[in-house]
Amino acid sequence: MPKTVMIVDDSASLRQVVKMALTGAGYEVMEAGDGQEALTRLEGKKVQLVISDVNMPRMDGITFVKQLKQRPEYRFVPVIMLTTEGQDSKKEEGRAAGAKAWMVKPFQPAQMLAAVSKLVGP
Repeated sequence: MPKTVMIVDDSASLRQVVKMALTGAGYEVMEAGDGQEALTRLEGKKVQLVISDVNMPRMDGITFVKQLKQRPEYRFVPVIMLTTEGQDSKKEEGRAAGAKAWMVKPFQPAQMLAAVSKLVGP
């Protein structure tokens, strides 16, 4: 059964690029435009990984990861932050919230797929 990845980003074009890379590698993909929508869409669904932006309307990525990790069924789901933010303080905040990896945009799809397969397997 293919592994499912949730992409959370307010940029539809970025979600499209990430989705194409992931589906091309055999993953199932769910999408959300911000953290709040992602939490709603995840209700009762099983995902193996989340890729989230940091700067989004309504609910930013750091808040989203904190709330996601408070839910027992998602506590151990790895999260990759995919963002334009490169400061160490932001990375530290992400790590503290529970993010496992940090990638700065623009990114190489191959680099992202390597990180995904390292965290959840092919």
